[in-house]
Amino acid sequence: MERHIVYIINPISGTRTKKDLRELIEKKTREQHIPFEIFPSVASGDYSFLHGYIEENRVTDVVVAGGDGTVSQVVSSLMDYKLNFGIIPCGSGNGLAYAAGIPKQPQKALDIIFHGKPVATDGFYINKQFACMLCGLGFDAKVAHDFAQQPKRGLATYIKEVVKNFFSASSYTFELSLKNRKFKTDAFFISVANSNQFGNNFTIAPKASLSDGLLDIVIVTDQSKLSLLLQTFRQVMGGVKLQSSSEINTKKGVIYFQTDKLAIHNLSEAPLHVDGDPAETPGELEISVKKKCFKLLHAVGVE
Repeated sequence: MERHIVYIINPISGTRTKKDLRELIEKKTREQHIPFEIFPSVASGDYSFLHGYIEENRVTDVVVAGGDGTVSQVVSSLMDYKLNFGIIPCGSGNGLAYAAGIPKQPQKALDIIFHGKPVATDGFYINKQFACMLCGLGFDAKVAHDFAQQPKRGLATYIKEVVKNFFSASSYTFELSLKNRKFKTDAFFISVANSNQFGNNFTIAPKASLSDGLLDIVIVTDQSKLSLLLQTFRQVMGGVKLQSSSEINTKKGVIYFQTDKLAIHNLSEAPLHVDGDPAETPGELEISVKKKCFKLLHAVGVE
C-alpha cells in the first residue's frame, strides 16, 4: 500500500528550532518518494480538521514532532482511523518515544518513521481525557504546573523545578477504589503509568508495558524527605516488587501494583498532570485502559 504521511509539528515544544527540522523532514521524505503534508499543532488539541484530508488523500501515517502531550492530543483526535502514528521527539521528556525505542536525533527518528514496525498500543482515559503514557497526582504534577509557566523549556529547567518543589513538598490524602479493594493513603504522589518511562529515560514503573492491557500504579506514601529519596530510587532501580491488588500493604514506602481500572478520590485536591501537561484538578478520577487503540511505529526489535 502506498504511504501518505501527515506531519504535525509543535512549534514551541522543547528547545530546538523547528525551521531546520521542517527542512530535514521535507528533504528525507522526498528522498523516500512518499507524498506528505505538514501542519502546525493546535493549542486546542482538536485535530478533527484533518478528518477530511485523511479520507480524501488516503493518509496512512501521522507523525508528531512534539512532546508526549501533543502526541496524546493527536492520537485522541485521530485514532478511529486506520493510521500508523510516529514520533519525532521534541518535548522535554519524550517518555512515549523512548519507550518505543525512538531516539531524540531527528534523522534517526525519521529512519524509524520510514522503516519501523507498527505495534498495537494501549492508551487510557482519566475521566474523559485521553492519555498515551502517564498521568500523575501530587508532587510531579506540581512540578509540571510550575514548569509550564517558565519561559525556557528543557531538562535543565525541569530539574530546577524538581529541586525547588522538593523542599516545600507535602503529602496529599487519597482514597483509591479497585475491583476488590478500597483503601485510603497519604502520599507525595501517585503515578498512573502505561509506559515504563517518566521521561528522559527515567523509569518510574519498571514493569509497565505499552501493550499489556494494564496500568502500573506507583504510590510514594508519606514519609521523611530522606526516605522519600531512597524509596523513589529503589522504585526507579526496580527494587520494589509488584503487589497483588488484593494484597496491597498501605504501610509500605512505595505501593506498586497493576490494574486495568481504578477510581481515585482526590481528597486534598492534589494537582494533576496528563502526559506531562498540567490539567485541571478533579475531585474524582475514573481511570481505565483502552486496549490496543492505536498503532505506534517502534524501532525494530522494541515491543
